[in-house]
Amino acid sequence: ILAIIGRAFPGHGVLAEESDPRTGDAEHLWVVDPLDGTTNYSRGFPYFCVSVALARAGQVVVAAVYQPLLDEMFTAIRGQGAYLNGKLLRVSGQERLDQGLLATGFPYDIRRGRRTNIDHFTNFATRCLAIRRAGAAALDLAYVAAGRFDGFWELKLRPWDIAAGSLLIEEAGGRVTG
Repeated sequence: ILAIIGRAFPGHGVLAEESDPRTGDAEHLWVVDPLDGTTNYSRGFPYFCVSVALARAGQVVVAAVYQPLLDEMFTAIRGQGAYLNGKLLRVSGQERLDQGLLATGFPYDIRRGRRTNIDHFTNFATRCLAIRRAGAAALDLAYVAAGRFDGFWELKLRPWDIAAGSLLIEEAGGRVTG
């Protein structure tokens, strides 16, 4: 992925989970997670993806999240909608939390960190329909954009975890907050 970006856009910067940042022009930054859900992948659990986004002047303008096992390509261009394999996406219309299927994750430092998400998990678990914790934030966000999940939250995420998925949700009619 980085080699392709480097050849096609040699002046652009890159921020990727698995490599050192590459500085480039101040206008363009590629945000890449070549394997979101690494633990899942290494254990044969089929919930992982590749996530790539392009930010221009600090705003994500292009996004792609690819789930290779299902051959699902989620894409978005700012102002042009979000798509799954070419089909337009819309977020869920579910407005009631007690009927909502939510997704979350837990930080890697859950055993020693002070902000663990356990309190939030408990609060939501007693108020929503159900919660899933599958372990790939970019894919969870793509599933919100597709209406498969009604909502997602997680603590301590990094830019490569959320850049592409956030644009997918916004372009599918949803809202992303901090």
